[in-house]
Amino acid sequence: MSLNLQPNFNESGKRYFRAFTPGDDFYEALIDTHRDLSDEQSAMVNAKLVLLLANHVGDISVLREAMRIARQDI
Repeated sequence: MSLNLQPNFNESGKRYFRAFTPGDDFYEALIDTHRDLSDEQSAMVNAKLVLLLANHVGDISVLREAMRIARQDI
């Protein structure tokens, strides 16, 4: 499996009329997740979210590729 870099957000059973709407929905949910948290709490949520999603992906080579791409230009 290779890392999918194309927009891939969707919600099962939901129809979207604009291609960017699912990404907007994700961004809104992410912002809501961090609302009213301290910087430390927000960092902890991010760390837990990364670990949960990494476990869901499961493919170490995909995760390594994602980490490599995330570090580019930093």
